[in-house]
Amino acid sequence: MSRQNFYKIRTTRKRKQLDRQLVLQLVRAERALQPKLGCRKILALIGSELERAGINIGRDLFFELMRDNDMLIKRTKQGVSTTNSRHSFAVYNNLIKDYIPDDVHQVLVSDITYIRTDEGFVYLALVMDAFSRKIVGYDCRDSLEADGCLRALDRSIRQLPKDSNGIHHSDRGSQYCCHRYVDKLKAGGLHVSMTEENHCYENAMAERLNGILKQEYGLGSTFKYKRDAYRVVDQAVKLYNTRRPHQGLGYRIPEMVHRAA
Repeated sequence: MSRQNFYKIRTTRKRKQLDRQLVLQLVRAERALQPKLGCRKILALIGSELERAGINIGRDLFFELMRDNDMLIKRTKQGVSTTNSRHSFAVYNNLIKDYIPDDVHQVLVSDITYIRTDEGFVYLALVMDAFSRKIVGYDCRDSLEADGCLRALDRSIRQLPKDSNGIHHSDRGSQYCCHRYVDKLKAGGLHVSMTEENHCYENAMAERLNGILKQEYGLGSTFKYKRDAYRVVDQAVKLYNTRRPHQGLGYRIPEMVHRAA
């Protein structure tokens, strides 16, 4: 091998090593904010920075780099039901079975999830815009009563345009079927839609949101104090809305999609 080729190969190896170091630094910086964010989404987030640095790394090589550095995410499953569908309130048909929204404010999906603390459970009520995937309303309290769901709904209704004619979809839990909640939906110009047979499947988008917040943003952990859980919920919602790319949105971020629409 000629001396020229030797130095060229050594320079190329050094460049690759430096490139990989920068990739790892960018991934670690994003993981400091979103520790459980998947690799595809991180690659979408840091893509523009890699491009500015002149680094071209494909998905396979990126995953190999993550695997070699033990930075792949391991998913876990856990669950506790928060749905009480044994009640005397009226229930409604599923209006979104074959409906795909093509704009914001057309479909809102809602659900409740639990968060463990050493002081007992707290419950997070969520309302998400089905088109942009943005969390448009949330409330976290230590009661499963309807009040938390109503506060989350209030937040979302305040963002709706005048003369709204959208659909609100949820499971058949008593919080969503009670008169106070249904009356507020109708007063806000929203049609009432509920799951009919398979609660998880028919409210899959909201269930998926619960899983993301627990697996990627730490809400599946057990907190020492309830106040710690409330603080992390606020951080998680902000990061999810403003920094998490969605595969279903072409790896765009919910807040950006919501504003653009």
